[in-house]
Amino acid sequence: MSTEKCFANGSAAPGPVPKGHIRLYSMRFCPFAQRTRLVLNAKGITYDTVNIHLKDKPDWFLEKNPLGLVPTLETPAGEVIYESPITCEYLDEVYPEKKLLPSSPFAKAQQKMMLEHFSKVTPYFYKIPMGRRNGEDVSGLEAELKEKLAKLSKDLANKKTKFFGGDSITMIDYMMWPWFERLVTFELQHCLDGTPELKKWTERMREDPAVKATMYSTDTYKAFYKTYVDGKPDYDYGL
Repeated sequence: MSTEKCFANGSAAPGPVPKGHIRLYSMRFCPFAQRTRLVLNAKGITYDTVNIHLKDKPDWFLEKNPLGLVPTLETPAGEVIYESPITCEYLDEVYPEKKLLPSSPFAKAQQKMMLEHFSKVTPYFYKIPMGRRNGEDVSGLEAELKEKLAKLSKDLANKKTKFFGGDSITMIDYMMWPWFERLVTFELQHCLDGTPELKKWTERMREDPAVKATMYSTDTYKAFYKTYVDGKPDYDYGL
């Protein structure tokens, strides 16, 4: 499976997953799928990627995951796992080298609670650009996003650590990163004004090898998202 081009309805199903590999069904620009790509890369797992046309999904993909969402994992045994936090936790358990989740039940629960809080932040990355495009006043939404990011920055300052789970990158950092990578694309970088700790965190994250391996340039993101908001997403943009 060496093509990055997406599989649409009518395309032939890929063959079985090779022994010793795991397969990721993905979409190149999807932030949720990037979470799983970050974990795969950080842990050095051998995987192949099958990109899916999310507006015209193949029947064989819907048979594997009736929700039709990416990321979805498939093992050589034909086991299928989906939903980004579930795929990431699964990978951390099955491939124990370089653990990303803490071993302490409480520390693990803390990361899950942080993720629950962060899930209330991600909708703003869509609501604000869509509102702007429709000519709406988004200043209220921007103020809410700034407040939520300021809270994250304060949490990090209180922890006195470089990352959200300690002084090295852990699962929660990878779960949150994809949206920060897209701040400039969504013209929301000003929402980081007044969040010194969070700004430092984004700078440290950019130096991480897994982040570098999964990132696209702002120009590429902007070009893709333009096709997305125009209702004709070009999932193969740049290929």
